[in-house]
Amino acid sequence: MAKMMALSKVNGPMGVFVFRVVLGFLFASHGTVKLFGWPPDGGTLAATGAWPSWWAGLIELVAGLLVMAGLFTRAAAFLASGTMAVAYFWRHQPDALLPIQNGGESAALYCFAFLLLVFTGGGAWAADDLRRRGMTHPTPREATT
Repeated sequence: MAKMMALSKVNGPMGVFVFRVVLGFLFASHGTVKLFGWPPDGGTLAATGAWPSWWAGLIELVAGLLVMAGLFTRAAAFLASGTMAVAYFWRHQPDALLPIQNGGESAALYCFAFLLLVFTGGGAWAADDLRRRGMTHPTPREATT
């Protein structure tokens, strides 16, 4: 049990890293479909400035890329989580109560997946860590020791 706990301390941030990159990529993909129509057959292209679809696409693209990079992870994840909560309650919930009934599973999953990142942060290899540490260069003495 102790060995398993030690492994989770080492691999936990790595797991968050993989989760963050995949989640950000999938979310950003929704944005590219709405904003640029790419990839083809991925969904509906939103008219520029159209409310709410174009703005949702912009949030999906920007927040997805920020989460992928681990830059401003908590803030981007909070924005993405809120966007998906609004999408769920505006678009899906009026049709039926439960996500399985109203087709809102992906909106609900994205909402809570991003909410998890609000609490965990970006994990390993997040740009937030570089910002936090200040990206200082080692002095010649530190580099040789």
